[in-house]
Amino acid sequence: MKRIMLFLVVLLFSLFQTVQTFAQCSICTKTTQQMGDGPAQGFNSGILYLAFLPLALILFLGVRWWRNEKKNS
Repeated sequence: MKRIMLFLVVLLFSLFQTVQTFAQCSICTKTTQQMGDGPAQGFNSGILYLAFLPLALILFLGVRWWRNEKKNS
C-alpha cells in the first residue's frame, strides 16, 4: 500500500510540474538561434516528438516484462 501511495504522489507531482524542457544539443541550439523563435520552437518540439517513441517502447516492454514476471512468481 505504501508503494502505491508513493507512486501516486510522485505521479501527481510530475503532472503538476511546469518546467519547460529543452531537448536540443549545443549544435542544434546554435542552429536554431539563427532561425528565430518560431522555427526554433518547432525544432525543439520535433526533437521531443522523435524522442517519445523509443521511450514509450521501452516503457511498454518493461511493463509487459514486469507483469509476466509477476504472474510467474
